[in-house]
Amino acid sequence: MKLKEMREKENGHLEHELGEKRRHLFDLRTQSVTEKLEDPSQLGKTRREIAQLKTILRKRQIDEQKEKAKAAAAAAK
Repeated sequence: MKLKEMREKENGHLEHELGEKRRHLFDLRTQSVTEKLEDPSQLGKTRREIAQLKTILRKRQIDEQKEKAKAAAAAAK
């Protein structure tokens, strides 16, 4: 999934995707211990995708907090 596609999705979809990627990473790690991986670069790719998803979700969370703070400041005036 491209970064642009990730940014266009809603938070619920991103959280679901994050859960799937974490499960996939767990499976890859288990495979790497028990048997040889077909594509060892999958570990790095999956870790990168997890980091991208977490970054997007955290950025949205920070933006929401800023909006709430602005609304509270405007209401206080």
